[in-house]
Amino acid sequence: MSDLILSILLWASAIGCAMMAGLYFAFSVFIMTALGRLGPEKGAATMQSINRVILKSAFMPLFLGTTLAALVLAGWALADWGAAAAAAMLGGGLIYVLGMFGVTMFFNVPLNNALDGVDPASPEAAAVWTRYLKVWTAWNHVRTAACTASSILFVASLLDF
Repeated sequence: MSDLILSILLWASAIGCAMMAGLYFAFSVFIMTALGRLGPEKGAATMQSINRVILKSAFMPLFLGTTLAALVLAGWALADWGAAAAAAMLGGGLIYVLGMFGVTMFFNVPLNNALDGVDPASPEAAAVWTRYLKVWTAWNHVRTAACTASSILFVASLLDF
């Protein structure tokens, strides 16, 4: 029974991490560039809307569920350290929790909150938006890489399982 649970967690985590990597990749590669081309007022207003909508979408269960599964897998790896897949499971879990969830909570969310606190039509919006585009996107690259690496490590765990 525990093999079945582990297998389900690994598959769910590998797929969840890959889905998150794809979402973050899209933001890093073209969405933020497109928003930047709209100008500060339209770009900031659009991103504010995205940030509000995403909180009430299917993104949140995926975001939280994959984080929880990755954390459980990291703990499982420590508890069963002698298993062939333990190192990859631990690596995948830690990279995801720190590189995706931690970066989101400590960097991207505060930037989202700062952007949400400004009127896109105000004089200070341009400076906030310019900083936001640069810093938020840089941290988003970290999230993209963390999700990709975690997905690879969870797939590797399945192969060793």
